[in-house]
Amino acid sequence: MQEYYNFKDVEEKWQQHWEENDLFESALNLDKPEYYTLEMFPYPSGNLHMGHVRVYSIGDVIARFKRMQGYNVLHPMGWDAFGLPAENAAIERDIHPNNWTWDNIANMKKQLESLGISYDWDREVATCHPDYYKWTQWLFLQLYKQGLAYKEAASVNWCPGCETVLANEQVVNDACERCDTEVIEKNLAQWFFKITDYADDLLADHELLEEWPERVKIMQRNWIGRSEGVEIKFPLEELDEELEVFTTRPDTIYGATYMVLAPGHPLVKELVAGNEEEEEVLNFVAEMEEKDEEERTSPESEKIGVFTGSYAINPMTEERIPILVANYVLMGYGTGAIMAVPAHDQRDFDFAKKYDLEIKVVVEPEDKDLSGETLEEAYTEDGLLVNSDILNGLDVEAAFEKIANYMEENNIGSRQVNYRLRDWLVSRQRYWGTPIPVVYCDECGVVPVPEEELPVELPTDVKFTGAGESPLAQADDFISTTCPECGANAKRETDTMDTFVDSSWYFLRYIDPKNDDEIFDSKKANYWMNVDQYIGGIEHAILHLLYARFFMKFISDLGLVEAREPFEKLLAQGMVLKDGAKMSKSKGNVVDPMEIIDKYGADTARLFILFAAPPEKDLEWSDEGVEGASRFLNRVWRLASDYVEQIKELDLDNIELSDLDKKEAELNREIHQAIKKVSADLDERKNFNTAISAVMELVNAIYSYLNDVEEENVELLGTAIKTTILLLAPFAPHMTEEIWFELGYGDSIHQQEWPDYDEEALKKDEITIVVQINGKVRDRVEVDADISEEDLKETVLSQDKVQEYLEDKEVVKTIVVPKKLVNLVIK
Repeated sequence: MQEYYNFKDVEEKWQQHWEENDLFESALNLDKPEYYTLEMFPYPSGNLHMGHVRVYSIGDVIARFKRMQGYNVLHPMGWDAFGLPAENAAIERDIHPNNWTWDNIANMKKQLESLGISYDWDREVATCHPDYYKWTQWLFLQLYKQGLAYKEAASVNWCPGCETVLANEQVVNDACERCDTEVIEKNLAQWFFKITDYADDLLADHELLEEWPERVKIMQRNWIGRSEGVEIKFPLEELDEELEVFTTRPDTIYGATYMVLAPGHPLVKELVAGNEEEEEVLNFVAEMEEKDEEERTSPESEKIGVFTGSYAINPMTEERIPILVANYVLMGYGTGAIMAVPAHDQRDFDFAKKYDLEIKVVVEPEDKDLSGETLEEAYTEDGLLVNSDILNGLDVEAAFEKIANYMEENNIGSRQVNYRLRDWLVSRQRYWGTPIPVVYCDECGVVPVPEEELPVELPTDVKFTGAGESPLAQADDFISTTCPECGANAKRETDTMDTFVDSSWYFLRYIDPKNDDEIFDSKKANYWMNVDQYIGGIEHAILHLLYARFFMKFISDLGLVEAREPFEKLLAQGMVLKDGAKMSKSKGNVVDPMEIIDKYGADTARLFILFAAPPEKDLEWSDEGVEGASRFLNRVWRLASDYVEQIKELDLDNIELSDLDKKEAELNREIHQAIKKVSADLDERKNFNTAISAVMELVNAIYSYLNDVEEENVELLGTAIKTTILLLAPFAPHMTEEIWFELGYGDSIHQQEWPDYDEEALKKDEITIVVQINGKVRDRVEVDADISEEDLKETVLSQDKVQEYLEDKEVVKTIVVPKKLVNLVIK
């Protein structure tokens, strides 16, 4: 065994060996417990970054550890390959998205292999491959059959310069990223998935997400935004119509002093027709249509609006209420109209102050009178109803029930459940995506493509100019087809699907990736699913994870798989920072993973990125930390190389360590303490940094033992070194594999059983007792671990240092904390 660790030769050797021997292949095995570990698959941008290294190293440690624990592990990898960047690359580099994507996949796969990640590459998928998107299209058809895929007009981002629809990602500072033209909103017919039908299921099943970060569950609950309230009908003064308003606070209706409509509300034009305010209102509406909804409804944005010149009638008081149009109300939630109660809603309060609108208090704390004229901010706490006729004196909860019942009995309103969640708009007017399997026939209308004709393949003979519609809309050979129902001429849908559709079910295709006859085999799915450990960035907490949960429930409802949640445990890893900021080319703080691997090796890169911070926290890059990880691995290598010849002669699997002296017992205790700590950190807490620290402490203990003894116990030393490399194997797979081989073992270290610890070995023969006098530490004493309390007191009192403090003093009390300290109270 070489004295110097040549990581380049070692890593290349074992990566080739693992590949040639299919070491990480997984298959259905009902005799073994399964474990499915998965990292979110990457977009094939061409190069790995340090965030990739971190997430894939985390997943690999878990996969290798679970294999050593005896699990049948599924650990696949693939590519989220459709999407906008490929189209931009086609325009900028004059290269087809198909070629650009597959070239990037080849390069990134090579980089992943250089990290030594233990993937079952036989299960590789790419969402842009027809074998994959055939089943994405099949799922679309199943949704369509169930009434969960539909088409209707919707507002989209429109670039007048390019004359095309833009995805939200293509809009930068309200302008087109391609030509910098200001983007406007435009109504176009779009395809939607009815995720709202699963809103209650998505919320109710949160109890199944016990091992998800609480902040992720909160973000999803807020995004779904379930609220119970009453939809109230306000008669309009000038029109023979009613304005419907959803509110979660019907108890405050007596305090409603004005109404607010969203700029896109269909009644706006009718309300202002012929009024002197008409021109001002319509100009305001046009201005709002050009602004991003998120921007204009942000809490930081100024609340602005205009009076329509029309009034509604409060159905409880018969009072006239002015109707305004304002920027802070959206058509997408509720009815697109609100009753404003400024005394008890801060947004309404700010708006009322700005436009000098009436503020009427209808809820007060029990011990205080409030006045609309003197309020400095909205009162939003609980209290008793005032100025509210039939509700006076009731608390908020009782008032809600009474007014809701009254409104339903008198046909004024009805109880409703509303959601912030909107149906999922999946249409994309771009080329590089999954074609939507629908044709349009003049005779038959919208006709789904028959399942046996899937996939509807994306043509590759298209040209990119960067202007006008998607190239797919100009591909006559693709567009022109025949109707599957009547055989007449028909046209294909030229929209493609949102790439989130592709990534909403990929974890299921890994289970059976080469199945041409069905999306996957249900027997295999029921064995592997759900994913035991899912790993990815917090930025996917809402959309990807919510869509994946929706798809899983739908697929379960089809009877294809029993599990209803896709991911059992979720680990949201932090970012990799440098100089306190996220790495980016513009900041000049990017660290290339391949340069680190070339200079220090993959094991060093993995060890550092797992040791530098807990996985859920952001990690600050440190060149010194990388060098420190390299030094530690070389220290382990030297330890093994110094004693490899002696250890090879031993049958370490059948050694029983007995009659150990004090120093030997201390090292043996360190061995079992490390096993216990690393096992718990990997299995329960996922604290990779502290697990590595425990291995480092064991290595320090081995060196300390060697420095303290004249002649080492070779059997104990061999056990310590063997344990070290077994515990280190998931983190530094190449180096530990090489040491294992040099020790004379024929099988891979990654196929060995994870070591067990011995509770007896963890027991200390002696313990250190802290001695305090009047609460201050004055001494420490080594005693037998099983010493009695009386013997402990005598031992403490006999110590020379203690005797010095007790001179001319009286011990008035002795406090003993077992196995920790003795405190003498003296005067």
